Amino acid sequence: MVEPIPSGESGRAHRSMMHEAGQRFLHSTRTLLQDRTLLLKAASFACVGAVNTLVDFGVFSLAYLYIGLPIVVANILSWSVAVSGSYVMNSLITFAVESQRKLQMGAYLGFIGSQLGGLVANTATVVAASYVVPVLVAKALAIGVSFLVNFSLAHFVLFRGRSHPSLQRVSPAPGACAPGAQAPEPGSGWGEADKRQ
Repeated sequence: MVEPIPSGESGRAHRSMMHEAGQRFLHSTRTLLQDRTLLLKAASFACVGAVNTLVDFGVFSLAYLYIGLPIVVANILSWSVAVSGSYVMNSLITFAVESQRKLQMGAYLGFIGSQLGGLVANTATVVAASYVVPVLVAKALAIGVSFLVNFSLAHFVLFRGRSHPSLQRVSPAPGACAPGAQAPEPGSGWGEADKRQ
């Protein structure tokens, strides 16, 4: 049997406790959704990366094994081809909201700049590892190292802060405001961006 909420001071304390529990639940839900979004972006980035890995590995193998280019030159060539494809696919898929699905020269140059860290990590790994393992195995290891560097740079540097307004404005649930605060009025702009999509 459910007991009714008491009135008076104990009722206010009970409602305050329920309000705080609701606030904690909303905060936890928002945090979970943000983490889920990051996980989905990482998965999308990995899928795009898988395609680019095949391109990178294929161009490297062709340049090194068949054309006879030195390891560093073959690596820079394969990286250049793969990073261009990566920019297009990540702009149109992984970071579509942030880039608004537009390909722009400035953003492309910024993407290349942010991926230079991955190129350095990739090249250093393939050269160093090639002394202990076959070159193609070293290249595979290098691709893994550069994935970690590239995703971190893309997520935390290149595409940060350019999110879509509808992702920044979230209307609180009714009654989810801090004690004494009022919920935004309809049409105030909070939550309205989602309706225009």
